[in-house]
Amino acid sequence: MSTPGSEPGLFRPPQPAAREPRSPMPWIIALGVVVIAIGVLVTLSHRAEPPNPGGAGLAPADPYAASLPIANIQMSQAGNMAGSQTTYVDGQITNQGQKTVTAITVQVAFRGFTNPIAKKETMPLTLIRTRQPYVDTQPVSAAPIQSGETREFRLIFDNIPQDWNQNYPEIRIIQVAGR
Repeated sequence: MSTPGSEPGLFRPPQPAAREPRSPMPWIIALGVVVIAIGVLVTLSHRAEPPNPGGAGLAPADPYAASLPIANIQMSQAGNMAGSQTTYVDGQITNQGQKTVTAITVQVAFRGFTNPIAKKETMPLTLIRTRQPYVDTQPVSAAPIQSGETREFRLIFDNIPQDWNQNYPEIRIIQVAGR
């Protein structure tokens, strides 16, 4: 007969179980994923602007662009309730060629104090349809520009960088569709 409390394991600490060796494979896989993610981030953040024969980082002008001079550029800004600024670039475009123009794509470059190009944006040119009671725009396809015709246009930008030099942007016609 044994005395109470003298049975093995009742008040003795349990014996440590033998540990199985852990595989290093999960750590190797995790390290590989982290290295690949860092590589992708570094590659994307150091992407250089491709050299461009059009100069100044802009696409080359469309051959018909010489027949579409832009004149009377004016700029304005308006604030909104959220505190940001919208910048408007208005001007006139004349079709001095023989085609009826049905679409125009422009590339606009805002120069910076420290950057050659603080902002570059490619967008369709929109024509001003009405000015009263407010300025309303439409795509060129809705009212094609006939040969010899001059039309007013508006380009709208929601976010111009802080280092913009406050000069008029360069507007380059990079694509023209017509008939």
